[in-house]
Amino acid sequence: MKLKQKIGTRWAGPGDLDWCAGFDHHVPRGVIEHKIAAQEIVIAAYDGQPIGYLRLEYLWSIIPYIAIIHVLPDYQRQGIGRAILAFVESEMLSRGCETLMSSSQVDEPEPQAWHRHMGFVECGILAGINPGGVGEVFFRKVL
Repeated sequence: MKLKQKIGTRWAGPGDLDWCAGFDHHVPRGVIEHKIAAQEIVIAAYDGQPIGYLRLEYLWSIIPYIAIIHVLPDYQRQGIGRAILAFVESEMLSRGCETLMSSSQVDEPEPQAWHRHMGFVECGILAGINPGGVGEVFFRKVL
């Protein structure tokens, strides 16, 4: 699908709670609600409808970490992930953050390639922390 309108990126608001909770269903609804209020969820929207999602966490309460970034399948490979990331980077810089962290399972080559393409550098692996003993590779990006 070729997009004809500009994609908007923004912090999620209270009106996005149902969509966010439905999308990120393994996180309790109350946590999603708190993260929306704390400006820790970003939405990409096309024609007013959410099509992309990013949830932030903070390591040691100070280092922003991308817990999940996802674009709906029909909208992938059109720069939406890049737009969401650019929004987050700008916001984190305005808050005085110097580094952004993220991760991917070790058996996910496409997400790892995306991170590297976006300027992230691999900075470590935690072995066996995911179901089935799959490890997690961590990435860091200097802002």
